[in-house]
Amino acid sequence: MGLFKTREPRKFRKVSIYTDARKEKLEKLVNDVRREQGEITETKPDYTQNRFKGKFSEFTPRAKRYADNTRSRLTWPIALIAIIILIMIWHFLLTGNVHL
Repeated sequence: MGLFKTREPRKFRKVSIYTDARKEKLEKLVNDVRREQGEITETKPDYTQNRFKGKFSEFTPRAKRYADNTRSRLTWPIALIAIIILIMIWHFLLTGNVHL
């Protein structure tokens, strides 16, 4: 009766693409043995914020363009002129006169 029999879903099987847990475990064991024998000394890499500062913008073109663009797009004189022109257009639409 295959028609009324419900199938069990497949089991989840995680396959790691970027890391190899077996290789990392083997390297850790080898390093532990070497450390015990005195062949290598343990050095901790120091974490500093300056080490990673600006790394993201180096690898993405859009972030690089944004970081390189130091000038603002709309400066205050241009904005002031635009506001005055909009007020003049608004005044013309309300009254019909060009002069303020």
